[in-house]
Amino acid sequence: MDIQFLGTGAGQPSKGRNVSSLALKLLDEINEVWLFDCGEGTQNRILETSIRPRKISKIFITHLHGDHIFGLPGFLSSRAFQASEEQKDIDIYGPVGIKTFVLTSLKVSGSRLPYRIHFHEFDENSLGKILETDKFSVHAEALDHTIFCVGYRIMQKDLEGTLDAAKLKEAGVPFGPLFGKIKNGQDVVLEDGTQIKAADFVSPPRPGKIITILGDTRKTTASVRLGVNADILVHESTYGRGDEKIARRHGHSTNIQAAEVAREAGAKRLLLNHISPRFLSRDVSQLKRDAAAIFERVHVVKDLEEVEI
Repeated sequence: MDIQFLGTGAGQPSKGRNVSSLALKLLDEINEVWLFDCGEGTQNRILETSIRPRKISKIFITHLHGDHIFGLPGFLSSRAFQASEEQKDIDIYGPVGIKTFVLTSLKVSGSRLPYRIHFHEFDENSLGKILETDKFSVHAEALDHTIFCVGYRIMQKDLEGTLDAAKLKEAGVPFGPLFGKIKNGQDVVLEDGTQIKAADFVSPPRPGKIITILGDTRKTTASVRLGVNADILVHESTYGRGDEKIARRHGHSTNIQAAEVAREAGAKRLLLNHISPRFLSRDVSQLKRDAAAIFERVHVVKDLEEVEI
């Protein structure tokens, strides 16, 4: 499980940072990639990665500001050009209005897609659990931005315990169907009468990962709730230390506020993105140092960077 950042800038693209988009790569878990936001130029960034567009099965939009959605019609159209690959439907989750934006863009441009888009729109009154599969669930909660904006909490369900095959062989269990029964928690009796208790050979279930991906927001208790015990908390850092007033006026956070959220939530790691183009390389280093004084395990991400979860 990895996160790859396709765009880490705020508001407008710069030479070093494209606008917002990141990919949650779940290839080993479910052979899918989930995209979060799709700012202008996202498909160009994807060309610089190993991501195959048809593997992107779900797109989650945090809010309808242009730097988070203007790349969506282009990506959907280009995804249709993968003629040599199987065309698969795609699900788009986002605030009410995302369906109108996408369908209008495709209609006006005369774009025809060989796959279906399944829209899942929500507003302030229809949040909570928005997706559940056999391996993951996704929750959304409203944040505090200048327009309706959400954060997402992606929770992997607990993983099955692992089978100690070497220990089973030592106990005289022949490789074959008995291994499968024991893996499923079933006690067995060998031909010589030896009783094999599954609990002695299967480790306890392992807790799944928790990933929190927030849209644009002022510091808010909703961010803390979404980030509780998260393995990864992705939080915007449009502004730096001393910019609290301008951050609040524009509906954003500082690096200090993001670090406070991570600390209050008990997150394991904090990844800062949505960086203002006014910050140069030396400024970015300072953003990290200032935040680390509050929450040590912090990192300022850059475009195309991959982070293992």
